[in-house]
Amino acid sequence: MKPVVILPRDSLHKPTMDTLDFQLPPELEASEPPEARGLARDEVRLMVSYRADDRVVHTQFRALPDFLQSGDVLVINTSGTLSAALNATRSNGMAVELHLSTHLPADLWIVEVRQPNGTSTKPFYEAVSGETLQLPGGASATLHVPYLHNRQPDVPPAPTRLWIATLQLPTDLNEYLDEHGFPIRYSYVREGWPNSYYQTVYATEKGSAEMPSAGRAFTPELMTRLVAKGVQIVPLILHTGVASLESHEPPYEEYYRVPVETARALNVAREQGRRIIAVGTTVVRALETVTYLEGEHYVTHPGEGWTGVIVTPQRGIHAVNAMLTGLHEPRASHLAMLEALAGRNHLRITYDEALRERYLWHEFGDLHLIL
Repeated sequence: MKPVVILPRDSLHKPTMDTLDFQLPPELEASEPPEARGLARDEVRLMVSYRADDRVVHTQFRALPDFLQSGDVLVINTSGTLSAALNATRSNGMAVELHLSTHLPADLWIVEVRQPNGTSTKPFYEAVSGETLQLPGGASATLHVPYLHNRQPDVPPAPTRLWIATLQLPTDLNEYLDEHGFPIRYSYVREGWPNSYYQTVYATEKGSAEMPSAGRAFTPELMTRLVAKGVQIVPLILHTGVASLESHEPPYEEYYRVPVETARALNVAREQGRRIIAVGTTVVRALETVTYLEGEHYVTHPGEGWTGVIVTPQRGIHAVNAMLTGLHEPRASHLAMLEALAGRNHLRITYDEALRERYLWHEFGDLHLIL
Protein backbone atom coordinates (compact mmCIF):
# COMPACT_ATOMS: atom_id res chain seq x y z
CA MET A 1 0.00 0.00 0.00
CA LYS A 2 1.48 3.33 -1.05
CA PRO A 3 1.27 6.10 1.58
CA VAL A 4 -1.26 8.76 0.64
CA VAL A 5 -0.57 12.48 0.65
CA ILE A 6 -2.43 14.10 3.53
CA LEU A 7 -2.58 17.87 3.73
CA PRO A 8 -2.40 19.48 7.20
CA ARG A 9 -5.89 20.27 8.45
CA ASP A 10 -4.77 23.05 10.74
CA SER A 11 -2.43 24.94 8.44
CA LEU A 12 -4.46 28.08 9.14
CA HIS A 13 -3.94 27.70 12.89
CA LYS A 14 -2.52 30.98 14.20
CA PRO A 15 0.21 30.08 16.69
CA THR A 16 0.71 31.77 20.00
CA MET A 17 4.48 32.02 20.41
CA ASP A 18 4.56 33.10 24.06
CA THR A 19 7.27 30.69 25.15
CA LEU A 20 9.45 30.17 28.19
CA ASP A 21 12.03 32.89 28.77
CA PHE A 22 15.24 32.51 30.78
CA GLN A 23 18.90 33.51 30.74
CA LEU A 24 21.21 30.97 29.09
CA PRO A 25 24.83 31.46 30.21
CA PRO A 26 27.18 31.29 27.20
CA GLU A 27 29.32 28.63 28.88
CA LEU A 28 26.33 26.22 28.76
CA GLU A 29 26.23 26.33 24.95
CA ALA A 30 27.93 23.13 23.78
CA SER A 31 30.74 24.38 21.55
CA GLU A 32 32.02 21.01 20.35
CA PRO A 33 30.89 17.38 20.00
CA PRO A 34 31.10 15.22 23.14
CA GLU A 35 33.75 13.15 21.37
CA ALA A 36 36.03 16.20 21.52
CA ARG A 37 35.47 16.27 25.28
CA GLY A 38 36.59 12.66 25.64
CA LEU A 39 33.06 11.22 25.78
CA ALA A 40 31.28 8.62 23.72
CA ARG A 41 28.06 9.73 22.01
CA ASP A 42 25.90 8.08 24.65
CA GLU A 43 27.86 9.55 27.59
CA VAL A 44 26.13 12.92 27.37
CA ARG A 45 23.89 13.71 30.32
CA LEU A 46 20.19 12.86 30.42
CA MET A 47 17.54 14.58 32.51
CA VAL A 48 14.44 12.43 32.97
CA SER A 49 11.31 14.23 34.14
CA TYR A 50 7.90 12.83 35.06
CA ARG A 51 4.90 14.98 34.25
CA ALA A 52 2.65 13.31 36.82
CA ASP A 53 4.56 14.51 39.88
CA ASP A 54 7.28 16.84 38.48
CA ARG A 55 9.99 14.43 39.62
CA VAL A 56 13.38 14.93 37.96
CA VAL A 57 16.20 12.38 37.69
CA HIS A 58 19.73 13.19 36.48
CA THR A 59 21.64 10.42 34.74
CA GLN A 60 23.65 9.54 31.63
CA PHE A 61 22.12 8.88 28.23
CA ARG A 62 23.43 5.34 28.07
CA ALA A 63 21.12 4.59 31.04
CA LEU A 64 18.08 5.28 28.81
CA PRO A 65 16.93 1.62 28.80
CA ASP A 66 16.51 1.83 32.58
CA PHE A 67 13.72 4.39 32.09
CA LEU A 68 11.89 2.66 29.23
CA GLN A 69 9.91 -0.55 29.38
CA SER A 70 8.77 -3.39 27.17
CA GLY A 71 5.99 -2.20 24.89
CA ASP A 72 7.17 1.39 24.65
CA VAL A 73 7.33 2.70 21.07
CA LEU A 74 10.26 4.93 20.15
CA VAL A 75 9.73 6.98 16.97
CA ILE A 76 12.92 8.14 15.22
CA ASN A 77 13.57 10.54 12.34
CA THR A 78 15.96 8.84 9.92
CA SER A 79 16.69 11.95 7.87
CA GLY A 80 20.42 12.45 7.32
CA THR A 81 22.21 15.79 7.43
CA LEU A 82 23.44 17.51 4.27
CA SER A 83 26.67 19.47 4.08
CA ALA A 84 24.30 22.35 3.39
CA ALA A 85 26.64 25.35 3.75
CA LEU A 86 28.57 26.63 0.73
CA ASN A 87 31.06 29.42 0.22
CA ALA A 88 29.65 31.88 -2.30
CA THR A 89 30.64 35.10 -4.05
CA ARG A 90 28.43 37.99 -5.12
CA SER A 91 28.97 39.72 -8.47
CA ASN A 92 30.86 42.54 -6.72
CA GLY A 93 33.35 40.04 -5.32
CA MET A 94 31.90 40.04 -1.78
CA ALA A 95 32.30 36.70 0.00
CA VAL A 96 29.12 35.31 1.57
CA GLU A 97 27.88 31.93 2.75
CA LEU A 98 24.87 30.20 1.24
CA HIS A 99 22.82 27.87 3.44
CA LEU A 100 20.57 25.41 1.64
CA SER A 101 17.43 24.96 3.71
CA THR A 102 14.62 23.13 1.93
CA HIS A 103 14.45 21.36 -1.42
CA LEU A 104 11.06 22.28 -2.90
CA PRO A 105 9.11 20.77 -5.81
CA ALA A 106 10.16 21.86 -9.33
CA ASP A 107 13.80 21.70 -8.16
CA LEU A 108 13.51 25.00 -6.29
CA TRP A 109 15.24 25.70 -3.00
CA ILE A 110 14.66 27.82 0.07
CA VAL A 111 18.08 29.30 0.85
CA GLU A 112 19.58 31.75 3.31
CA VAL A 113 22.41 34.14 2.46
CA ARG A 114 24.73 34.92 5.37
CA GLN A 115 27.88 36.97 5.73
CA PRO A 116 31.09 36.14 7.61
CA ASN A 117 31.15 37.40 11.19
CA GLY A 118 34.38 36.40 12.90
CA THR A 119 34.48 32.59 13.04
CA SER A 120 30.75 32.38 12.32
CA THR A 121 28.16 34.11 10.11
CA LYS A 122 25.18 36.42 10.50
CA PRO A 123 22.13 37.05 8.28
CA PHE A 124 22.77 39.11 5.14
CA TYR A 125 19.86 41.32 4.07
CA GLU A 126 21.23 43.09 1.00
CA ALA A 127 20.77 40.35 -1.58
CA VAL A 128 18.40 41.26 -4.43
CA SER A 129 16.00 39.38 -6.68
CA GLY A 130 17.64 38.04 -9.81
CA GLU A 131 21.21 38.05 -8.57
CA THR A 132 23.39 35.01 -9.12
CA LEU A 133 25.91 33.82 -6.56
CA GLN A 134 28.98 31.97 -7.76
CA LEU A 135 29.62 28.68 -5.94
CA PRO A 136 32.68 26.39 -5.85
CA GLY A 137 33.37 23.99 -8.72
CA GLY A 138 31.70 26.12 -11.38
CA ALA A 139 28.24 25.99 -9.77
CA SER A 140 25.91 28.91 -9.12
CA ALA A 141 22.70 29.85 -7.31
CA THR A 142 20.16 32.37 -8.60
CA LEU A 143 17.90 34.17 -6.13
CA HIS A 144 14.39 34.66 -7.51
CA VAL A 145 11.89 35.98 -4.97
CA PRO A 146 11.76 36.29 -1.18
CA TYR A 147 10.25 33.37 0.71
CA LEU A 148 7.34 35.07 2.49
CA HIS A 149 6.17 32.28 4.75
CA ASN A 150 5.31 34.56 7.68
CA ARG A 151 4.04 37.71 5.97
CA GLN A 152 1.03 39.24 7.71
CA PRO A 153 -1.12 41.70 5.73
CA ASP A 154 -1.10 44.35 8.46
CA VAL A 155 2.60 44.05 9.34
CA PRO A 156 5.31 46.01 7.49
CA PRO A 157 7.62 43.74 5.46
CA ALA A 158 10.78 42.63 7.24
CA PRO A 159 14.19 42.47 5.55
CA THR A 160 14.49 39.38 3.35
CA ARG A 161 16.37 36.55 5.04
CA LEU A 162 15.11 33.53 3.06
CA TRP A 163 14.93 33.28 -0.73
CA ILE A 164 13.43 30.99 -3.34
CA ALA A 165 16.36 30.01 -5.56
CA THR A 166 17.55 27.60 -8.22
CA LEU A 167 20.91 25.84 -8.21
CA GLN A 168 23.04 25.12 -11.26
CA LEU A 169 25.30 22.22 -10.28
CA PRO A 170 27.81 20.29 -12.39
CA THR A 171 27.05 16.99 -10.63
CA ASP A 172 24.47 15.22 -8.47
CA LEU A 173 23.46 17.23 -5.40
CA ASN A 174 24.83 14.87 -2.75
CA GLU A 175 28.03 14.33 -4.71
CA TYR A 176 28.47 18.08 -5.09
CA LEU A 177 27.80 18.85 -1.41
CA ASP A 178 30.09 16.05 -0.27
CA GLU A 179 32.90 17.66 -2.26
CA HIS A 180 32.24 21.38 -1.74
CA GLY A 181 29.81 21.80 1.15
CA PHE A 182 30.21 21.74 4.90
CA PRO A 183 27.77 21.48 7.82
CA ILE A 184 25.89 24.58 8.90
CA ARG A 185 27.13 25.87 12.23
CA TYR A 186 26.50 28.88 14.40
CA SER A 187 28.64 31.09 16.63
CA TYR A 188 28.54 28.82 19.68
CA VAL A 189 30.38 26.07 17.72
CA ARG A 190 33.82 27.60 17.47
CA GLU A 191 35.33 25.36 14.79
CA GLY A 192 34.17 23.25 11.87
CA TRP A 193 33.58 19.51 12.27
CA PRO A 194 33.20 16.86 9.56
CA ASN A 195 29.72 15.93 8.37
CA SER A 196 29.99 12.58 10.19
CA TYR A 197 29.65 14.42 13.52
CA TYR A 198 26.26 15.72 12.35
CA GLN A 199 24.74 12.33 11.52
CA THR A 200 22.64 10.03 13.67
CA VAL A 201 23.69 6.38 13.53
CA TYR A 202 20.33 5.44 12.02
CA ALA A 203 20.15 8.00 9.18
CA THR A 204 18.89 6.46 5.92
CA GLU A 205 18.61 9.35 3.44
CA LYS A 206 20.14 12.80 3.47
CA GLY A 207 17.81 15.77 3.26
CA SER A 208 18.06 17.86 6.43
CA ALA A 209 19.84 21.20 6.44
CA GLU A 210 20.61 20.70 10.13
CA MET A 211 20.86 17.55 12.21
CA PRO A 212 17.74 16.14 13.90
CA SER A 213 19.91 16.27 17.00
CA ALA A 214 17.70 14.60 19.62
CA GLY A 215 18.85 11.26 18.22
CA ARG A 216 22.56 12.00 18.07
CA ALA A 217 23.44 10.23 21.32
CA PHE A 218 22.11 6.84 20.19
CA THR A 219 24.70 4.17 19.41
CA PRO A 220 24.13 0.79 17.72
CA GLU A 221 24.84 -0.91 21.04
CA LEU A 222 22.27 1.20 22.88
CA MET A 223 19.62 0.53 20.26
CA THR A 224 20.32 -3.18 20.54
CA ARG A 225 19.78 -2.97 24.30
CA LEU A 226 16.47 -1.18 23.78
CA VAL A 227 15.22 -3.77 21.28
CA ALA A 228 16.32 -6.60 23.59
CA LYS A 229 14.26 -5.00 26.35
CA GLY A 230 11.15 -5.03 24.17
CA VAL A 231 11.13 -1.39 23.09
CA GLN A 232 9.74 -1.04 19.57
CA ILE A 233 11.64 1.39 17.31
CA VAL A 234 9.82 2.76 14.25
CA PRO A 235 10.99 5.32 11.64
CA LEU A 236 9.70 8.32 9.77
CA ILE A 237 11.29 11.10 7.72
CA LEU A 238 11.15 14.85 8.25
CA HIS A 239 13.80 16.89 6.46
CA THR A 240 14.62 19.89 8.63
CA GLY A 241 15.35 23.36 7.31
CA VAL A 242 17.68 25.97 8.76
CA ALA A 243 17.10 26.76 12.42
CA SER A 244 18.32 30.37 12.34
CA LEU A 245 14.81 31.74 12.70
CA GLU A 246 14.18 35.32 13.74
CA SER A 247 12.82 35.96 17.25
CA HIS A 248 9.31 34.48 17.58
CA GLU A 249 9.34 33.41 13.90
CA PRO A 250 7.41 30.13 13.58
CA PRO A 251 8.87 27.14 11.72
CA TYR A 252 8.10 26.94 8.02
CA GLU A 253 6.99 24.11 5.76
CA GLU A 254 9.08 20.94 5.77
CA TYR A 255 8.84 17.66 3.88
CA TYR A 256 7.73 14.57 5.83
CA ARG A 257 6.96 10.91 5.18
CA VAL A 258 5.21 8.60 7.66
CA PRO A 259 5.26 4.93 6.54
CA VAL A 260 2.26 2.62 6.79
CA GLU A 261 4.05 0.36 9.28
CA THR A 262 4.87 3.26 11.59
CA ALA A 263 1.29 4.55 11.59
CA ARG A 264 0.00 1.05 12.31
CA ALA A 265 2.41 0.54 15.22
CA LEU A 266 1.38 3.83 16.81
CA ASN A 267 -2.33 3.11 16.52
CA VAL A 268 -1.93 -0.30 18.15
CA ALA A 269 0.18 1.18 20.96
CA ARG A 270 -2.37 3.95 21.52
CA GLU A 271 -5.24 1.45 21.69
CA GLN A 272 -3.32 -0.58 24.26
CA GLY A 273 -2.39 2.43 26.41
CA ARG A 274 1.35 2.10 25.81
CA ARG A 275 3.83 4.96 25.73
CA ILE A 276 4.72 6.56 22.40
CA ILE A 277 8.00 8.48 22.70
CA ALA A 278 9.03 10.93 19.99
CA VAL A 279 12.77 11.32 19.49
CA GLY A 280 12.86 15.03 18.76
CA THR A 281 10.51 17.83 17.84
CA THR A 282 10.74 16.85 14.16
CA VAL A 283 9.03 13.54 14.91
CA VAL A 284 6.23 15.32 16.75
CA ARG A 285 5.67 17.74 13.88
CA ALA A 286 5.44 14.95 11.31
CA LEU A 287 3.10 12.81 13.41
CA GLU A 288 0.82 15.68 14.37
CA THR A 289 0.34 16.35 10.66
CA VAL A 290 -1.22 12.92 10.11
CA THR A 291 -2.99 12.28 13.43
CA TYR A 292 -6.70 13.15 13.60
CA LEU A 293 -9.61 12.67 15.96
CA GLU A 294 -11.88 9.97 14.56
CA GLY A 295 -14.87 9.37 16.77
CA GLU A 296 -13.53 9.32 20.32
CA HIS A 297 -9.93 8.40 19.51
CA TYR A 298 -6.96 9.89 17.71
CA VAL A 299 -5.71 7.89 14.73
CA THR A 300 -2.37 8.24 12.93
CA HIS A 301 -2.40 7.80 9.16
CA PRO A 302 0.45 7.10 6.75
CA GLY A 303 1.25 10.02 4.53
CA GLU A 304 3.80 12.24 2.90
CA GLY A 305 3.89 15.84 1.79
CA TRP A 306 4.66 19.27 3.24
CA THR A 307 3.67 20.17 6.76
CA GLY A 308 2.87 23.62 8.04
CA VAL A 309 1.74 22.33 11.43
CA ILE A 310 2.93 24.38 14.40
CA VAL A 311 2.38 22.73 17.77
CA THR A 312 1.40 25.05 20.61
CA PRO A 313 -0.28 24.56 24.00
CA GLN A 314 -3.51 25.87 22.48
CA ARG A 315 -3.39 23.25 19.74
CA GLY A 316 -2.19 20.38 21.91
CA ILE A 317 -0.31 17.15 21.15
CA HIS A 318 -2.30 14.06 20.16
CA ALA A 319 0.13 11.65 18.48
CA VAL A 320 2.63 10.98 21.31
CA ASN A 321 2.65 11.07 25.11
CA ALA A 322 6.40 11.33 25.78
CA MET A 323 9.41 12.96 24.15
CA LEU A 324 13.19 12.82 24.05
CA THR A 325 14.56 16.23 23.12
CA GLY A 326 17.53 18.54 23.45
CA LEU A 327 17.56 21.75 25.46
CA HIS A 328 16.16 24.69 23.55
CA GLU A 329 17.03 28.37 23.55
CA PRO A 330 14.96 30.96 25.45
CA ARG A 331 11.73 31.87 23.59
CA ALA A 332 12.39 29.22 20.92
CA SER A 333 9.29 27.97 19.09
CA HIS A 334 10.19 24.40 20.09
CA LEU A 335 9.48 25.34 23.71
CA ALA A 336 5.83 25.88 22.77
CA MET A 337 5.73 22.25 21.62
CA LEU A 338 7.29 21.03 24.87
CA GLU A 339 4.79 23.11 26.81
CA ALA A 340 1.96 21.50 24.84
CA LEU A 341 3.17 18.13 26.11
CA ALA A 342 4.31 18.92 29.63
CA GLY A 343 2.76 22.26 30.65
CA ARG A 344 4.48 25.55 31.47
CA ASN A 345 5.03 24.74 35.16
CA HIS A 346 6.73 21.39 34.48
CA LEU A 347 8.85 22.97 31.77
CA ARG A 348 9.97 25.74 34.10
CA ILE A 349 10.88 23.22 36.83
CA THR A 350 12.96 21.12 34.43
CA TYR A 351 14.74 24.06 32.83
CA ASP A 352 15.55 25.48 36.25
CA GLU A 353 17.06 22.07 37.06
CA ALA A 354 19.02 21.97 33.80
CA LEU A 355 20.47 25.41 34.47
CA ARG A 356 21.29 24.59 38.09
CA GLU A 357 22.95 21.28 37.14
CA ARG A 358 24.91 22.93 34.32
CA TYR A 359 23.50 20.90 31.43
CA LEU A 360 24.77 21.76 27.95
CA TRP A 361 22.51 23.18 25.23
CA HIS A 362 22.23 22.77 21.44
CA GLU A 363 22.99 19.92 19.03
CA PHE A 364 26.16 18.71 20.79
CA GLY A 365 24.67 19.09 24.25
CA ASP A 366 22.68 17.04 26.74
CA LEU A 367 19.18 15.60 26.49
CA HIS A 368 15.82 15.66 28.25
CA LEU A 369 13.38 12.74 28.41
CA ILE A 370 9.83 13.83 29.30
CA LEU A 371 7.67 10.93 30.51
